[in-house]
Amino acid sequence: MILSILPVWQDLSLVEQIYWLVTIPATLLFLVLLFTTMFGADVDVDVETDIDAALADGDSIPFQFLSLKNIVGFFTMFGWSGLGFMNSGLDIWLVILLSTICGLLMMFAMASLFYFMSKLAETGNLQLKNAIGKLGEVYLTIPANRAGFGKVQITIQGTLQTLDAITDENESISTSSIIKVLDVIDDQLLLVERNSKK
Repeated sequence: MILSILPVWQDLSLVEQIYWLVTIPATLLFLVLLFTTMFGADVDVDVETDIDAALADGDSIPFQFLSLKNIVGFFTMFGWSGLGFMNSGLDIWLVILLSTICGLLMMFAMASLFYFMSKLAETGNLQLKNAIGKLGEVYLTIPANRAGFGKVQITIQGTLQTLDAITDENESISTSSIIKVLDVIDDQLLLVERNSKK
């Protein structure tokens, strides 16, 4: 039944054939990306490769117009809208112009959607400042006098986290010791001391 809906290849003009060749693979890829996004296996590949460096500095996710999802969305909308405009009897140049505009609008809509979704998720991000004053357990020994990093496990915002830690104490704090967080250094490193209260 589905095959009966599709046009006979030989009866199509060259432009229609090109549109079909763009539309079918783009639609299939779009459906795969939609499926993987819905079920948590996000495979988006950003064209802008220095995003990780920006995020490492604690910035929010930037507005990403060029990404795999957006480009696939462009070609999917470009193809289907172009085929629709051709069936309406419009001139080829107008079909190409309108389908390109539709594709760009689709890219903008998708980029906006993912941007605002990331902004919503951002409010639940881990705030290390909330660890100050809390108790935790040493996971990897913390060297004395800030000679190196150790690791501690501590519950922040209801979630158990394993984080890097240093200490100003004159003796290393061994694994399984209970510590208290004194401060957060550079928004990523905990300054701790051995908890003296029993």
